[in-house]
Amino acid sequence: VQLQASGGGLVQVGGSLRLSCAASGRTFGNYAVAWFRQAPGKEREFVTIFNWNDGSKYYADSVKDRFTISKDNAKNTVYLQMFSLKPEDTAVYYCASDKWRTVLAGRAKYWGQGTQVTVSS
Repeated sequence: VQLQASGGGLVQVGGSLRLSCAASGRTFGNYAVAWFRQAPGKEREFVTIFNWNDGSKYYADSVKDRFTISKDNAKNTVYLQMFSLKPEDTAVYYCASDKWRTVLAGRAKYWGQGTQVTVSS
């Protein structure tokens, strides 16, 4: 399976962006899909995770109430809607997919190529 992340860009503080993670080769099926991010000089950080089957979601405290993860079954795509963006949200955002616990451990087998989000103040 291949994951294609897209939707990044430059936005002002308080703005919004929607990232997409599209899967090809197979459906997300019984897997979880997550977003991670990595800012320059920092370690990769967990953002949110979504269970494709039962819709379970979990967010990092830093993005809770500002970011929303959702799916489109027909497009086999997961979206990350980001609101009220802050400069500290600036990072390369990666989507990842595998079993729930494997993804949370940062050891997902499948990763997208990353998309840059830059929030200017």
